[in-house]
Order: sequence, then structure tokens, then C-alpha cells
Amino acid sequence: MDAVRVALLREVLAGTEWLGATRRFAGVLRGSVVAHGGGLLLAGTRAYEPWHLAAHLVDEAAWSGTPELAPTLVRHHAHPSDPAHLAVGPGRIEEARRGETLLVVTPEEPAELLERVHAARRAGVTVLALGAGGGELTEMAHETLAVPEGAELDLDSVQHLVSAAAGENAGSPRVRRGFRDRMSRLAEILTAPPAAPW
Repeated sequence: MDAVRVALLREVLAGTEWLGATRRFAGVLRGSVVAHGGGLLLAGTRAYEPWHLAAHLVDEAAWSGTPELAPTLVRHHAHPSDPAHLAVGPGRIEEARRGETLLVVTPEEPAELLERVHAARRAGVTVLALGAGGGELTEMAHETLAVPEGAELDLDSVQHLVSAAAGENAGSPRVRRGFRDRMSRLAEILTAPPAAPW
């Protein structure tokens, strides 16, 4: 979907909650990666790898002058013989550390993925979720954009809106976290394993 089609989609959605929701989510995404100088991991499931979103974020990173938006696509079918940018497997999620952001895009929540996301969150990774909502992934994520089944938009259309909004030069709004989230973050910091010695 090109910029013209995204603009038309935004016109059609004027007055709905989708424009504000996708811009807020994109602002959190952009704010997280810019604040830490990059380190964006993008993951889906074996059945749903978000290739299209990865490509759009790479484009938006270049167009907006925000290289931090360019993600590392985590693939479930990666092979060592693949080109370097396609050879990153799900083990990379378990290796993620504080300062990195994990964006999970999936219409379902397989247990294998949830275990990896949980481990990443415990390691201090900022977890963002884009999917059906309401499940365990929503509870683990720092920020969620739910696209329930039967909504006016499908998951693919919402990804287009999020990637376009993330690349907007207006900058990202400051995210004000609630008391529960701040306490959860403090508990994670206090219970995280010590950093490996250099």
C-alpha cells in the first residue's frame, strides 16, 4: 500500500478511533526505539511472519531519517544459508536485552512464542503487541493495539497505518506510564539477573 492509499484509508477512517489508536501505538514504537538508539525486533509466528510490515518500516526509517525504525525480522523458518537479513531465528528473542524493543504481530498466540516473549520482558525488553488482543500477549505487553476478529479493519491494514504513522516527522508523543506499569517495570529491574561481566 503506497502513501496515496494510506492517505485515502485515513480519509475513510476520519472520525473513527482507528486513526488515534494507530498514531498512539506508532508513537510508542517510535519513542521506544529512538530513546534507545534502535534495537527493534519484529516477530510473528510460524504461520504469520510480518514481512510486509518489516519492509514498510525499513522504508519509513529511510524516508523519515529515523534509522532506529528499521527492524530485525525474526523468522521462524530462518536458515544459516539465508542472506544475513533473513537468517535471524527465534532464538534472537531470547537473546534480547534491556534497551531493545520487541514488536510482536500475530493473529494468534502460540505457547512457544509466549514463552519467548515472557523471557524477553523479564530481561528488560520493551514489548509491543499488535494482534487480536485480550490474551496473554496483551497482559505481557507494555503497549497493545488490538485488532479483534470482525473489526472494521484487518491486521494488514492496521500495520500500514502504524508504519506510516511511525515514520511521520511530527515526532512521538511522550508516553506517560501508569502506576501499575511503573511498578511492574521496577519489579523487573529488581528481579532481573545481573549483567554479564565484560
